Amino acid sequence: MRGLMQDWKLLIHKVIDYAATEHPGRAVVSRLTEGPMHRTTYGDVRRRALRVAKRLQKDGIEAGDRVATLAWNNHRHLESWYGIAGIGAIYHTVNPRLFADQIVYIVNHAEDRILLLDLTFVPLIEKLAAQLPTIERYVILTDAAHMPQTSLRGAIAYEDWIGEVDDDFRWLDVAETDAAGLCYTSGTTGEPKGVLYSHRSNVLHAMMTVMPDAFGLSTKEVVMPVVPLFHANSWSLAFAAPMAGSALVMPGPKLDGASVYDILETEKVTFTAAVPTIWFALLQHMEQNNLRLTHLKRVGIGGSACPPAVIEAFETKYGVEVLHAWGMTEMSPVGSICSIKPEAASERYEELLAVKSTQGYAPFGVEWKITDDLGKEQPRDGKTFGRLKVRGTAVARRYFKREDENILDEEGYFDTGDVATLDENGYMRITDRSKDVIKSGGEWISSIDLENLAVGHPAVAEAAVIGVAHPKWDERPLLIVVAKPGAAPEREDVLDFLRPRIAKWWMPDDVVVVEELPHTATGKLLKTELRRRFADYRLPGT
Repeated sequence: MRGLMQDWKLLIHKVIDYAATEHPGRAVVSRLTEGPMHRTTYGDVRRRALRVAKRLQKDGIEAGDRVATLAWNNHRHLESWYGIAGIGAIYHTVNPRLFADQIVYIVNHAEDRILLLDLTFVPLIEKLAAQLPTIERYVILTDAAHMPQTSLRGAIAYEDWIGEVDDDFRWLDVAETDAAGLCYTSGTTGEPKGVLYSHRSNVLHAMMTVMPDAFGLSTKEVVMPVVPLFHANSWSLAFAAPMAGSALVMPGPKLDGASVYDILETEKVTFTAAVPTIWFALLQHMEQNNLRLTHLKRVGIGGSACPPAVIEAFETKYGVEVLHAWGMTEMSPVGSICSIKPEAASERYEELLAVKSTQGYAPFGVEWKITDDLGKEQPRDGKTFGRLKVRGTAVARRYFKREDENILDEEGYFDTGDVATLDENGYMRITDRSKDVIKSGGEWISSIDLENLAVGHPAVAEAAVIGVAHPKWDERPLLIVVAKPGAAPEREDVLDFLRPRIAKWWMPDDVVVVEELPHTATGKLLKTELRRRFADYRLPGT
């Protein structure tokens, strides 16, 4: 017997409809690529999104077509998403931090028909346009006054483009399981793979992240997604903030420590989220200038493991709660958020910090397990390592245009490629990527744990650990560090700092200081590049 409730579809446009109806005057603030701040509301975002939808239909875009966006976090980018999805088309977020050949690959693979791009990226796309045959026209996210001279095909200023239509439009009625968004992985282990989100998965994922033990958003919050919209829906904040009725602040292209601090204070932001490298820069800026945070209450940190030293600095020095998160493009992307359960609480901050340094526990909508290489499930004892596998309401089951490839196990779990432990309270700790674990003398050494500890050294700004060949032990850890401004970390000083904090056999065999570390397009350490650079490195005594 079926229930007798209404079949109310979970569609993306219903999120902006709700925000515009119940919170029409709630602020949406953007730092424009042109420079100044722009202020609008959810009501106006919806009206302009309707114009985007109508304009796309006028240009011949149909349900299922892909429309690419190459843009920073701003109101035009936001409203274009809702407009694209509102006619059953698919917004495809192009990551500008990919290599040029990767951008060409994903635009062609997606067969995008229109590309909306910020002023910043016009020179880049002018160089690539001849290799993008499916793009019929380019829409520059600016107004006529700032429209550059460009050779791009059919180029038009966004404000002129939507100015040719009105907002008298009805959203297209589509199935909630229809595709809505497309995001490609960063391609660190081959060609980027397309993850095709549905309306339903995006809405359920946003509902999950709004929950009190997740991001905990409400009408009282001012939310600033520093994490870009091209990083898997900016961790759902483009949907979660309007769903919760939170005010929204879009920081634009200026993401240095000084710029982020300025907008946090000026716009009285209460919640923000980004990868650790953003917060390294912010903390350094505040420390150097003796600054405080007067409005920020919580910060989400994910994308890569957050060092305990960063969590401790935010919480003990600046009074900002850290929510350590984990996920991946294939998970829409949030898979866990570390809030403190009563059974994990402690009056000793050292014990609390140990919990906060984990990636947290699974919210409703995510199920996970750890297994050995043969697929046997491992115990949740906080000690046994295993391959982390997930399934849930917003987890990919296939890759775009690779539907013949099965990426799930027999129980429907997706192998994340991470190695992790699970404890009895459900807290998960990523110990490494499966390809980054250092195997020394038959034992595993976690590069992430070593990196997090090394960043606690007062002279170290950032750290990476890779395995280097060793004639006896197969691999041994090499610690590569970036110095803080004005500091000069010494090898023995860094090793002395680590010595009481790790097992003796985990001790790096050497320390190398570099000016900067390579990162992926999503801000993660690019260890494939480090392994290439140090392929012939000889450890002391070998």
